[in-house]
Amino acid sequence: MDLNIQKYIPEDFPAQSRVWVYQSSRLFTMGEAFEIETILEDFLSSWNAHGAPVKGYANLLFGQFVILMADEDKTAVSGCSTDTSVRMIKNIEEQFKVNMFDRQTLAFIIKEKIQLLPLSQLNYAVENNFVNADTLYFNNTVLTKEELLNKWIIPVKESWLAKKLPVMNAK
Repeated sequence: MDLNIQKYIPEDFPAQSRVWVYQSSRLFTMGEAFEIETILEDFLSSWNAHGAPVKGYANLLFGQFVILMADEDKTAVSGCSTDTSVRMIKNIEEQFKVNMFDRQTLAFIIKEKIQLLPLSQLNYAVENNFVNADTLYFNNTVLTKEELLNKWIIPVKESWLAKKLPVMNAK
């Protein structure tokens, strides 16, 4: 699995560009991915903040994560423009019967595949060695382009999860 996302992220956005990561409750099919690509393109062409166009980027990565980015050096993204993006993601949820706002489901790379795990089962997964300190984790709490590039796909031991897991700290 090629985890180098650098090639998909536009270079002409500053490091502090604002980022939102939405994780789908399942992998999208190829046909769905093409439809989502069109939805994202349409959204970007009309994304505005207080009447000014937002320099934005949107992509579906790994067939499961919608990434939105705004260059706030050009136009600050306000409540209304954020609401517009949330409505677009909710429309994707409805159209494709997925959940894009479940922060209680975590994504890991296990055996070269993205595996979803409810937070409530994390201790069990660690105790039974399905997840360990070096397992790659999708840290969807990243807020900037720089964090997306450097802190989105990280080992569990470098994430907020490491502090939450007594089992992990004991190892």
